[in-house]
Amino acid sequence: MNLLWSLLDSVWSLLGAFVWLIEPLAKVVFVLLILLSFAPVLTWAERRQSAMMQDRVGPYKAGVLLPGPVVNMVPAAAFGALLVAITLGLIALGSFVAMVLPPILGYAGMADDVIGPFRVGTIFFLCAILAPLHYGIARILPSLFDGNYLTAYGLIHPLADVIKMLWKEDFMPPRADKLLFSLAPIIAVIPAFATFAVIPFGPTVYWEHLFRPLPDGGDLGIASILQVASINVGILYIFAVAGTGIVGAAIAGYSSDNKYSLLGGLRAASQMVSYEVTLGLSVVGCFMVYDSLLLQDMVAWQMDNVWGIFVQPLAFVMFFTASIAEYKRIPFDAPEGESELAAGYFLEYSSTKWVMFMTGEFIEVVVSAAIISTLFLGGYDVPFLTAHGWEAFGYRFDLGATDSSTLRQFHVISDVMNSHMAVVLIQIGAFIMKMIALCWLSLQVRWTLPRFRYDQIMSLCWKVLLPASLANILITGVVILFFQTL
Repeated sequence: MNLLWSLLDSVWSLLGAFVWLIEPLAKVVFVLLILLSFAPVLTWAERRQSAMMQDRVGPYKAGVLLPGPVVNMVPAAAFGALLVAITLGLIALGSFVAMVLPPILGYAGMADDVIGPFRVGTIFFLCAILAPLHYGIARILPSLFDGNYLTAYGLIHPLADVIKMLWKEDFMPPRADKLLFSLAPIIAVIPAFATFAVIPFGPTVYWEHLFRPLPDGGDLGIASILQVASINVGILYIFAVAGTGIVGAAIAGYSSDNKYSLLGGLRAASQMVSYEVTLGLSVVGCFMVYDSLLLQDMVAWQMDNVWGIFVQPLAFVMFFTASIAEYKRIPFDAPEGESELAAGYFLEYSSTKWVMFMTGEFIEVVVSAAIISTLFLGGYDVPFLTAHGWEAFGYRFDLGATDSSTLRQFHVISDVMNSHMAVVLIQIGAFIMKMIALCWLSLQVRWTLPRFRYDQIMSLCWKVLLPASLANILITGVVILFFQTL
């Protein structure tokens, strides 16, 4: 194991010399993968839930027909994976007994004599990870098929939708403004991607210490911030770029030469402008508490103190509500009300241009979830996980430093779990899971509440949320001044 760590250290040290080129490209690709993978999954989840709510055929019926021999191999492959899982589980159990039993019986060196050059703890750790993995494959693999069709839980349905929409005719109304009509979807979709550039999706990575626990001090070598762009007014950049999406909706409605599209564009512009005021004022309390506009500083404050949702609960509710209105989802989908406007400001759009509008709308859901996670849920923070490993109430999880010879056999577990790479991956995964939870919450709101009337939407903004956001700023300032005078 030590030889493997040394080899990996050498490889990463060599790659570290080219990190100036690899780093920005890798971060951009990672962000695009997150955004472009969430959009089809959200589409699938919406179709599945709408099928359940409206009692109709859902996306599970969409599948790819496979040859019979290929489908017949699935049970055998699943059975083989199950046998491997049982074998690895037995090996893990035997390794555990070989570590624990000899020290108890007084034969401390027996385990090494039996296993030979391999560490018992290493074998136990690897088998304990691989056994559930193979068991999961054995359970999941058969459920991906429906007869001779590969359905993959209905995830093929969004792919079929995209292919179908891209093959449709790219229709343009004869009296439409051709330049503005073609420009509107581009203006609508680009801000959705650009706003994610300043959101930190993970901690700082120190490449030279990737496969070992991070030292407490000293020169840590080459570092990379897991954020596409770090600017000192990050949250203001988000509001500035996101505000340009209003222009796309307004231009789409105006340039289509359709009165229903025009009404949808006017509704969208007025609604988005109104709720952007509440959206901005609701986070002023966060600025006052965090004392910074840098998003990574806000995450650092929450890691050192407490998550923002506990110090700004009212701001969390207002920001979440205003976000739903900003990306125009039910119950705030009056600009796209089918019963009133036939489809809203993108009524005349089809094919790729319509896909761009829909992609921008789903990406806005994901970006909104990322912003809320950063401002109120600690960003990539995981309780009891620091940059140096797992710690709780002053105690560090390090089995190699214990006095018990039995526990020292498990040192490989603590070495891996406290390694810098494991810490980074866990924190990135936590950030993604928080985004998934918020996207799921948005879907539940979308299928729980009915559509508000347009006058109700505007009244909620100007008569409820705006006064509440101003009151939140006042209360936050009074509380801060009170604690400063103590």
